[in-house]
Amino acid sequence: MRHQLITPKAGFAVLMLALVASPALSATPAFLPPVSQVQPGMVPFEESSYVLGAGDRLQIDLFDVPEYSGENGRRQVLVDGTVNLPLLGSVSVRGMSLKQAESELSRRYARFFKRPAVTVTLLTPRPLSIGVLGEVSRPGTYTIPLASEAGGTQFPTLTKALQTAGGITQAADVRQVQIRRPQRLGAPQIITVDLWSYVQNGSLQQDVTLRDGDSISVVAATNPNPAESLLLADTTFAGEKGRPVNVAIVGEVFRPGSYLVTGTNPRASTAGAQGTTGSNISNLDKPPTITQAIQVAGGIKPLADIRRIQIRRPTRSGAEQTININLLQLVQAGDLKQDVILQSGDTISIPTATDLTPADAAQIASASFSPDTIRVNIVGEVKQPGVVQVPPNTPMNQALLASGGFDNRRARKGRVELIRLNPDGTVVRRDISVDFAQGINEQTNPAMRNNDIIVVGRSGLTSVTDTLGTVLSPLFSLSNFLRIFGVP
Repeated sequence: MRHQLITPKAGFAVLMLALVASPALSATPAFLPPVSQVQPGMVPFEESSYVLGAGDRLQIDLFDVPEYSGENGRRQVLVDGTVNLPLLGSVSVRGMSLKQAESELSRRYARFFKRPAVTVTLLTPRPLSIGVLGEVSRPGTYTIPLASEAGGTQFPTLTKALQTAGGITQAADVRQVQIRRPQRLGAPQIITVDLWSYVQNGSLQQDVTLRDGDSISVVAATNPNPAESLLLADTTFAGEKGRPVNVAIVGEVFRPGSYLVTGTNPRASTAGAQGTTGSNISNLDKPPTITQAIQVAGGIKPLADIRRIQIRRPTRSGAEQTININLLQLVQAGDLKQDVILQSGDTISIPTATDLTPADAAQIASASFSPDTIRVNIVGEVKQPGVVQVPPNTPMNQALLASGGFDNRRARKGRVELIRLNPDGTVVRRDISVDFAQGINEQTNPAMRNNDIIVVGRSGLTSVTDTLGTVLSPLFSLSNFLRIFGVP
């Protein structure tokens, strides 16, 4: 039998009798209780209750009342969170679950029907409005549509929202990602997520399903770990790998300054020349690293202390991270975690070494972030005077041989002069004894630096001969001139 519509007066009387008979019916409907803050590793929340909001399309059916059901019962939640219903007018359902909306509408329709049974079904959920802030590439507010699948509607998750915001930065602390979820009553719910557990253990419960109005906060790590950064760079929620970054590099490089660094393979062939970007297509998805930045800046200088390199990294909060790097571990032991991935705004500082051994210097000179060659100018009594290009940290003896060696007839073979321009603008001049039997050492066979000048002087006999030639040359010229006119 169909429900009969009752007058408001009769309905009021029936409602009063029901309230007297059952006080529980007069109580305010129970809403979702606020949830206390969830700690990392715990199941964040129950996935059951969808909360209604503006944009949802609903099917509202009143049992045994076909004129208010079926096609006539399709409604959309308006921007103010209400739905317009027959007899009831505007009813607010914002913040309610489907069960709560059914209870509220049944309570209201009880004024007009005896024991009304209302069913509320979600036809089309609204797109979610999600805020993402902190250590992501593009913080802001995003509207994320829901994906439709054969089994129903798929809601976006935390990692999907991070992807939409351009991915996390290298400064992010993925162990303390927070989701702030507004509640209809009371304080917002705070959900703390450990995405490192998600990456390491495949803990899918950490990839939280989002709700409309959620705000995601990604804080900066207190103690950044380069090894973790390498692993996180390959995740789906990491930043775009091939994106160029703008960094500054200062200290012991040939061309300090600001550079745009990509993930391709730049290379400085000559010391002091800016590295050029490679065209290898397979490298386009690689993130830019510190060794590539050094190459772009012309390579390290011979006195660079690569054991104490620092990266100063600004964060979204205004604080600054400091990352200590030992590239000697990369050269000697192949420790790839020392080749830190860069992000825009990084400042790389390379100090001067005070205790560099010849063995370490030789290893560093052969590293990929050293220039292929340096320029040494050799002048004086050699077979091929001029600029020679030799590998970094080449001994002086090898540089002399690269110019063809001494001119045996004219050169002073026992000693040369080394002229070196220091970074502070001063010039050092040294007389160095030459011994081709000596290995590399600072006294008799020092390692060459870029733009060193080696002066090879004349021998004593050559100096006398050249002097006599200079003095006598005018006399011989006058004698030849007189012979032209027949003067004896």
